[in-house]
Amino acid sequence: MRTTLELPDTLVREAMERTNISTKTEVIKTALENLIQREKVKELADYFGKIDLGIDIEEMRKR
Repeated sequence: MRTTLELPDTLVREAMERTNISTKTEVIKTALENLIQREKVKELADYFGKIDLGIDIEEMRKR
């Protein structure tokens, strides 16, 4: 999809330098993928302690 964006040159330049990515398109795609991944991890953290897997750790240790 083609989109016109106004991005701060310094922000894009620094992202490209720090990641060694040579194109603006690729640095934006990488940034979006990282943002999505971070949000997915946050969603998973919300499940911590809420799912009962029916596992008895003491019983498993006896094996």
